[in-house]
Amino acid sequence: MRDAVKDKKTSIVVVIPCYQVKSHIKDVLEAIPNFVDAIICVDDACPEKSGDFIEANIQDNRITVLRHFDNRGVGGAMITGFDAALKAGHDIAVKIDGDGQMDPSLISGFIDPLLTGEADYTKGNRFWDSRSLVAMPKVRLFGNAILGFINKFSSGYWRIMDPTNGFLAIHLSVFQLLDTSKIASSYFFESDMLFRLNLIRAVVLDIPMEAKYGDEISNLKISRVILPFLGGHVRNSVKRLVYSYFLRDFSLASLEFIIGPMLICYGAIFGVWHWYLSAFQGQQATPGQVMLAALPMIVGLQLVLSALNFDITNEPKTPLNKRLKRRSDIDRDN
Repeated sequence: MRDAVKDKKTSIVVVIPCYQVKSHIKDVLEAIPNFVDAIICVDDACPEKSGDFIEANIQDNRITVLRHFDNRGVGGAMITGFDAALKAGHDIAVKIDGDGQMDPSLISGFIDPLLTGEADYTKGNRFWDSRSLVAMPKVRLFGNAILGFINKFSSGYWRIMDPTNGFLAIHLSVFQLLDTSKIASSYFFESDMLFRLNLIRAVVLDIPMEAKYGDEISNLKISRVILPFLGGHVRNSVKRLVYSYFLRDFSLASLEFIIGPMLICYGAIFGVWHWYLSAFQGQQATPGQVMLAALPMIVGLQLVLSALNFDITNEPKTPLNKRLKRRSDIDRDN
């Protein structure tokens, strides 16, 4: 792996958001492989002063500590780290958390698809192997499964699971195309990144992994984030459909997304109204009225399913970093 990185003259940087990870960060940093060229630790106004602890206790010339004077959330910390990596001239950035749940030895598996041009962005998937789910807390397993399904629709990446997984890698030439001022700075960061990546048609790939659960305490409180998460997914779903099917393009699927829900709503309202008349007014519904309620709903459902099938097959397939590299080579030759 180390030779492959050198041959391609690709610079790899690991970015770690640091907030209440003092008890684990030393082990995490010491486990980062030697082929990684730089490590950026972002002290996100950590009450434990993680940045000071790293500088005082870890001797590694690759490490740079950046500090926030106010807490900006994991997304805010990552934007700071990615921006710094881009300005420093690195090519690929890897995000791992500082709480010890992610195995740094897996980094090579995350960056290989970026090096070979197969993907623009890779992320971990703890749902790949059912045996790895045994150690996952049941509440977290259920929550991730539900969010994973909702995220498929809001992001447009139907083959992606485990959207809140924080182990990820991105080609910085692709990150440069994103409007970072609009990326969520909260725990919704990973899910929002997928939505933003789909808007620029980046290729995303899942990397199978097994999470480690020890004595670390998660800063993520399910009860506190469930409504913001659902609201964020609804907002992103609407934005993606409008942008992809009515602003950037208009296709048969666009019509199906309009007509299908309208027919379903019409059939449902017509049917409920005549059920009310039958149940409370004594007006028996005729076979024709039943058909006028059922048929629009059936046709509308078929149109929605057809549109969703088109959306699934419309997932980005050509990596952006390949085209960006080709364009860069052409500009350099000229």
